[in-house]
Amino acid sequence: MARRRTTEADADDLPRYFVWVRGLEGPEPQKWVEIDFGIGDWKRPLVLAFLALPEDERHLSLSMLARRYPPPRAET
Repeated sequence: MARRRTTEADADDLPRYFVWVRGLEGPEPQKWVEIDFGIGDWKRPLVLAFLALPEDERHLSLSMLARRYPPPRAET
């Protein structure tokens, strides 16, 4: 079976996530699609928290999402 090319409309159908990852200077916000979580465990230790974004929040900037969903508190 031939593989169909991914279009922008198809890409918009992919689940989107707002993710806090471990950065060099503390938590960093990022937007990921499901494939960004990777296969295996190589990225999972970097993830501090994640949230599936509803369609109406997918267009928001990282700074707006970071204000809306602050980073998790660091464990001491």
